[in-house]
Amino acid sequence: MEFASIRIITDNLDGMVAFYERVTGTTARRPAPVFAEIVTGGLVLALGTPSTVAVLGVDAPRAGAAGSAIVEFLVADVDATFDRLQDGPADVVLPPTTMPWGNRSAILRDPDGTLVNLFSRPA
Repeated sequence: MEFASIRIITDNLDGMVAFYERVTGTTARRPAPVFAEIVTGGLVLALGTPSTVAVLGVDAPRAGAAGSAIVEFLVADVDATFDRLQDGPADVVLPPTTMPWGNRSAILRDPDGTLVNLFSRPA
């Protein structure tokens, strides 16, 4: 078995793609108008519209139903990454902070409200 991706369902695909392209500095692959993938390091973050999961009926994930997950990106320098993102729209939950366990983190919300943790480990 091989881990493939984590997919976020959204009604705002273009906005979400723009947000994650900006955060990661990576251009999304767009194999279909209703789906995109951000590939960085060993991670694939998939973004899809509700039509990509419609076959699941009432059990399909709901767009914008954030709160049960945190998307995390390991970065070399949290402060520099945070500073780079400050000139664009970002909902800052936690500015760069050293956590009690030593990681340095900055937490944002993506356009659908999902928490995004940019972190670095202690040197």
